[in-house]
Amino acid sequence: MIETGAESLRWLGGAAYLAILLLLVPFGAHRLRLIWLRLRRPRRSAPAAWDGPLPVVTVQLPVYNEANVVARLVDAACRLDYPGDRLEVQVLDDSDDETVSIVRERAAHWRRHGVDVQHVRRTERTGFKAGALQNGLRSARGEFLLVLDADFVPPPDLLAELLPPLADPRVGAVQAAWSHLNPDDSWLTRAQALLLDAHFAIEHESRYRAGFFFNFNGSAGLWRRRCLDTAGGWRPDTLTEDLDLSYRAQLAGWRFTYRDEVRVPAELPTRIGALELQQERWAQGGIQTAIKLLPAIWRSRVRLPVRLEATAHLLGHAVHPLTLLLGTALALMGFLAPTGRFLPWWVHVLALVMATVPFVLFYGLAAHLRDVPLRRIPGRVLQAMLLGLGLGIPLAGAVARGLLGTPTPFHRTPKQGAAPASIYQARRRATSDTVRGVLGLTLTGAAANLVVAGMLPAVPFTGLFAAGYLAATRETLRS
Repeated sequence: MIETGAESLRWLGGAAYLAILLLLVPFGAHRLRLIWLRLRRPRRSAPAAWDGPLPVVTVQLPVYNEANVVARLVDAACRLDYPGDRLEVQVLDDSDDETVSIVRERAAHWRRHGVDVQHVRRTERTGFKAGALQNGLRSARGEFLLVLDADFVPPPDLLAELLPPLADPRVGAVQAAWSHLNPDDSWLTRAQALLLDAHFAIEHESRYRAGFFFNFNGSAGLWRRRCLDTAGGWRPDTLTEDLDLSYRAQLAGWRFTYRDEVRVPAELPTRIGALELQQERWAQGGIQTAIKLLPAIWRSRVRLPVRLEATAHLLGHAVHPLTLLLGTALALMGFLAPTGRFLPWWVHVLALVMATVPFVLFYGLAAHLRDVPLRRIPGRVLQAMLLGLGLGIPLAGAVARGLLGTPTPFHRTPKQGAAPASIYQARRRATSDTVRGVLGLTLTGAAANLVVAGMLPAVPFTGLFAAGYLAATRETLRS
């Protein structure tokens, strides 16, 4: 009877393993398609300069309790190289801590130097970031609006770089690439840097070259005010107001331009708790936006390839629960290995290839495009993949909350700035932390069991998952 139960579990584990692998194949294939588009599609050229009188630009700085970084942000925005009579800086300050006094002091300083700085306060934080941006829009003077999050430090020539594409009246927004202020702080920041570099250098650039929809990233983008108005403005009904508005604007017929050569540095979270907070918001908001807009996308008259790519983009976070299920299936397979070999060795090798090679190529190309030395690329790619796996458990929960419509407030990402220790701390999810640690240890035991059982081809894949969960668990304990 016990032997029959073990046999059933062995078959169940093997079947689940194969089924999940098949479900993951489209995600890997999509990465390969983006690589192909990036390498094969010609690059679009952008106008060299703005033609005609310079327009009024409003720089919007939405902040909430950003005492560590807000002075740096305000100073950088006020140092933008742009005529003073055509530049307005709005600090959209919903803070309830010392950030308010810091902004007040820096705004007064720059007003004495001739910069039009408005310190915009609200009595209630209704709508969070989306609400703050929409509130600022009501009083903004600018024909164009540059949005910068609190952890960004724009270069002085940013407006000169982003304005020229907007000479085309059909262009509604221009997005710059993000670069990084602290990429070499730790393996955690190096891995994040590569994940973001891949998003911008491959995903954004490929979609832009192919004429697909892509999104404003919430910061370092310049909007045409008329585009904001005709698309319905900022709405707080998802956690990714930037993604939501981007797709609504493009469905309304506006074109977006991406400039990968224009880089705006920002701070990378140095603690995994802060990173998870950010990534959970993006994952849950992405699913919310998919539920909200995919019906409209498929009812629209945009080209079929555009609709297909939009679907793949908006549902991209569905990979996280699938990856979590795959890790669980690997653990089950590893511990049941001595009861018999349900799958031949070549299946495990094929699984390793299918589930890892597209991502190795994807992140490897991103590292190359961002001039990472060749000898360091393998290590950076491995770090990015480990971090992606380690984040899978909390992000699977975020995807579930998005699917279930669970109300979740907009939680800001804690910033370190120049402070020796951040005064802001990310809240922890004890359940996901525990599950990640337990699964990491379980997979480690499963890998050891596979070695004993002589199933060596299955060890690398199992070990990769174990290493990802344990690396993230170690960072959690450090926090």
